[in-house]
Amino acid sequence: MQTLETNRLILRNFVATDAPDLIEYTANPRVNCFLEHNISTLEDAAIEIEKRSIADEYIAVCLKGSNKLIGELFNMKEEPDTYSIGWNFNARYEGKGYASESAKAFMEYLYMQQEARRLYAYVEDDNFRSQKLCEKLGMRQEGLFKEFISFTKHENGTPKYENTFQYALLKKEWLAQRANQK
Repeated sequence: MQTLETNRLILRNFVATDAPDLIEYTANPRVNCFLEHNISTLEDAAIEIEKRSIADEYIAVCLKGSNKLIGELFNMKEEPDTYSIGWNFNARYEGKGYASESAKAFMEYLYMQQEARRLYAYVEDDNFRSQKLCEKLGMRQEGLFKEFISFTKHENGTPKYENTFQYALLKKEWLAQRANQK
């Protein structure tokens, strides 16, 4: 992916020096959907960074001044023009607008340069921060999937199914929102 810049951030592919920063926010996932991406050693982080560095599905979000990795955006393309998007950020950098700043730039990139027609995100019903972010990005809630997916288990070993919202935004809706903001 080409490097994108915002006022405070750089969005780029992952590089080897990101490994320690990746551990900071993946060692203790706060949201169940990231439990399987738990990375707690430098060796595991280096392996994961190597995979991510050659693909555009994961985008590193870094502070402009220091190039410190503070989180990531991710996407999966569904042919011909739909993308599933998401994010995962270091809790130390929450509440500063970095997630919305980076997601807005990434959405613009997907709509304008990758010709996306539709973007959507899945958010667990107890992940209030991501729900708020989707709404701030102009996405609308399209539905609630009851007991949709399981990322963890109950104490007795049975799957714990989670309710999941789907948020989405069409390119034409995004363009209309942009026009109204001017």
